[in-house]
Amino acid sequence: MNFHMIILLITFFVTIITALIIIPILKKFKVGQIERDDGPESHLKKQGTPTMGGIIIMISMIIGIAITYFYCSLNGQIQTGRRLIPILCLTIGFGIIGFIDDFKKLVLKNTKGLKPSYKMLGLLIISVVYVLFLIKGFNIGTQTYIPILKTYITMPVWVYIPFAIIVILATTNAVNLTDGIDGLSSSVSTIIITCLTIIGISRNVPEMVLFGSVVTGGTLGFLMFNLHPAKVFMGDTGSLLLGGVISAMALYLKMPLLLLVISLIPVIETLSVILQVAYYKKTGKRIFKMAPLHHHFELSGWKESKVVIVFSLVTLVLCLLGVVII
Repeated sequence: MNFHMIILLITFFVTIITALIIIPILKKFKVGQIERDDGPESHLKKQGTPTMGGIIIMISMIIGIAITYFYCSLNGQIQTGRRLIPILCLTIGFGIIGFIDDFKKLVLKNTKGLKPSYKMLGLLIISVVYVLFLIKGFNIGTQTYIPILKTYITMPVWVYIPFAIIVILATTNAVNLTDGIDGLSSSVSTIIITCLTIIGISRNVPEMVLFGSVVTGGTLGFLMFNLHPAKVFMGDTGSLLLGGVISAMALYLKMPLLLLVISLIPVIETLSVILQVAYYKKTGKRIFKMAPLHHHFELSGWKESKVVIVFSLVTLVLCLLGVVII
């Protein structure tokens, strides 16, 4: 069995063990979900469900990458192991910003949480550091793959840097908006990350294969507790973390444009919010019963489990398409 499959399984079981430890702690300190009064009525019964569970994925990722780094060092792949660290730092950094937001809202009972300007500033600083490290530290350059055309273009540095930063910020925001139903964001993200890992295998990028395997194991383990009815929610800690993972992997593989295909569900979720707000400001009316889009389907009579299954299947088909067009 290849090591990337072994580390996936190890991280999966580490996540389950971590969840069994963390969830009771979150319950003890009453770190519970706060539901919107104007949200779907069915969500009111979720009030108090432990949230901020993204720390479970975060801890399992750190353990998984540590084991992977040790394995690479023993097998003469020290360069591969070293390349995992900056990618881990980016994603954990995003998770920490989400954690601070969750902590202020759920533990300190500050309903506003982290100020949006502070949150965006933090995400921006981490994004800039990662993009500069991609160019200077990893010497990956500014090449970007164009799907369908199956060719690379080399962007000027002054174009690539803001472009890459926008990709990271847009992706994390999109995954964050997709988190609103039991198991939705974690399911969709797992499929996208698995797709990027498979691309890493096909393009012979070992560090991305190992990193993707660790995260996939973590998200699959988390899903055991996050599927309906959820025993824990990921909160901003998890959604920002996973958004960072997806964008970091896509940029490292030089395939950020592919996210428009394989991450179409988070993209549509984001667009539904933008359209809803813009249309309401202009006309005083709503396009959707509620945004993001998954809530519209809920209010249209779909059960949560159906929304998750349909959105996940659509993402799976789009990921298969993404693999084909590259």
